[in-house]
Amino acid sequence: FKRNIRLKNLSVVGIGSTIFGQHKSTSIIELAKQAANAAVMDAGIDKTQIGALYVGNFVSGPLNGQEVLGGILADSLGLGAIPATKVEGACASGGIAFRHACLSVAAGLTDCAIAIGVEKMTHENTIVVTEALNSALDQDIDGKAGHTFPSLYGLAWQLHTKRYGTNRSQVSAVVKKNKKAGLKNPLAQMGTILSEDDILNSRLISDPLRLFDCCPVTDGASAVIITKVENAKYAEAPISVLATVQTSGSPHIPTGNDPISFQATEIASHQALQIAGITRQDISLIELHDCFSIAEIIDIEDLGFIAAGHAASWAAEGRTDSAGDLPINPSGGLISKGHPVGATGIGQIYEVCKQLRGIHPNQVRDAKIGLTHNVGGCGVTCSVSILANPD
Repeated sequence: FKRNIRLKNLSVVGIGSTIFGQHKSTSIIELAKQAANAAVMDAGIDKTQIGALYVGNFVSGPLNGQEVLGGILADSLGLGAIPATKVEGACASGGIAFRHACLSVAAGLTDCAIAIGVEKMTHENTIVVTEALNSALDQDIDGKAGHTFPSLYGLAWQLHTKRYGTNRSQVSAVVKKNKKAGLKNPLAQMGTILSEDDILNSRLISDPLRLFDCCPVTDGASAVIITKVENAKYAEAPISVLATVQTSGSPHIPTGNDPISFQATEIASHQALQIAGITRQDISLIELHDCFSIAEIIDIEDLGFIAAGHAASWAAEGRTDSAGDLPINPSGGLISKGHPVGATGIGQIYEVCKQLRGIHPNQVRDAKIGLTHNVGGCGVTCSVSILANPD
């Protein structure tokens, strides 16, 4: 049985996003509507052409007291009685929503679908947000141990250092790269120029993680519209979908042979490249899930683009900068853009589409094919998508 199939003849024809940051006076529904309306306008279609809606969201219930986002958004956007579904996969919710929208079009259930990702978090205090995010842990096992995601990634960094010698300066290179990239991205929440001392003097969160190693709590929404290639010929700048894959991993804190690797990422990367019919050398840029600085290093090694133990040195040498050998997170990533959890995966799609259209503020030269990576929990779920400029 085929577990992940090739999705033929699909295009992203519309993209939209809010600024990622604080939107204290804007409701979660209004944020999602802003992104969706921007995507519809970008696609140049009538809303009545949209036959399915998928919204990626993780914690609107505990943080906003609002569920049934799918139905509310379908009604608010005037889409009629179409199927409208909330998709939840912790921090990978947006990437999964994108895949579901692609599947609905590929299956012939509709000619056009919209995927929206949204989260509103900054109105709550850190303790409440942390408790909500911790619901991505297995509460019967790992939750009882009192872990948080900063503590888990702090431990992962220590293990990476013990095994490979990864040092503070190398990991700081990831922070400095992504924060600097955010300065040019108008959607980014925290772009800035940082020195090594700035990072070292920032507040200790979970040794060795410091404040600047962590992505900020964020509000925001992104949306994309998917249709068949034959319909996309009328679009101004269609982007081809070569693959979109979802995998699952252990729901528990990584243990066993390799506690600093997420198998779901490894498998998703392999499957996506196989389905797309390309090699890693064909990829022009990557937007990956840098929820913490060390996560970028672990992720790119799991994705198979840099050998285990070498990603940190690549960052320190500038090889993962926008103009480097392998541009990683030219958007600024989660560290600079922020992490509105349910919106992150679709925000990555948005950024890659801008790159492939050749209009990104941190444009990667000759960008032809881009890969996105969106992971949830302790690697319990992962989404990898590959997009290409059809020209």
